[in-house]
Amino acid sequence: MKKMFTAAMAATLCFFIACNTPTGQGGNDAAAQKNLAAAHAINDAIQSGDVSKLNDVIAKDAVDHAGPMGEIKSGDSIIAMLGKIHTMATDMKMETIKELADTVYVFQWMRFTGTSASPEMGPIGVKFDMTAIEVSKFSNGKLTEHWEFMQPADIMKMMNSQPPNMNNMDMKKDSAMKK
Repeated sequence: MKKMFTAAMAATLCFFIACNTPTGQGGNDAAAQKNLAAAHAINDAIQSGDVSKLNDVIAKDAVDHAGPMGEIKSGDSIIAMLGKIHTMATDMKMETIKELADTVYVFQWMRFTGTSASPEMGPIGVKFDMTAIEVSKFSNGKLTEHWEFMQPADIMKMMNSQPPNMNNMDMKKDSAMKK
C-alpha cells in the first residue's frame, strides 16, 4: 500500500511540474512572437528576393550553420546568400507546415517547391519538392544562429544523384550473400 501511495504521489508531482511552464518559456509571449515575426520576414525575403530589410532581423555576428558550402559568418554574408537563393530557383514557394516558437528558438517544418535555375539546387530546369526542419536561434528579436535538417533523399536529388530504391531490394538475397 505504501508503494502504491508513493508511486501515486510521485506521478502527481511529475504531472504538476510538467504543467508548470515558467513565464517567458511559452510560445505566446511577446519575445516568442517577435522571433516568429523575424523568421517570417526572412522566409518572405527568400521567396521575394527583397532582402533590403533583413538587417532589422539578422544580427551582425549571426552564423548560418547550414550554408551551401559550410558555415556563413556575419549578417551581411548571410543576407547576400539569402538574396542569391531567390535566383537559384524559379517559381519558388515556401510553405510552413508547422512552427513552434519560444523566447530563444523558432522551429519551422518547411516545404520548398519550384524549378531549379542553378546547379546548387539540382539539375537546371528540374522541378523540386522537398521539406526541411529549420531551427533558428534569436536574441532580442534578431537571428543569431540557423541550422537546417533535410531528408537524405532530398539532399541527394540536389546533388544530382538518386538513392538506391530500398523498397525493391531483395533483402533475403542480400543477407544470403553475406554468409
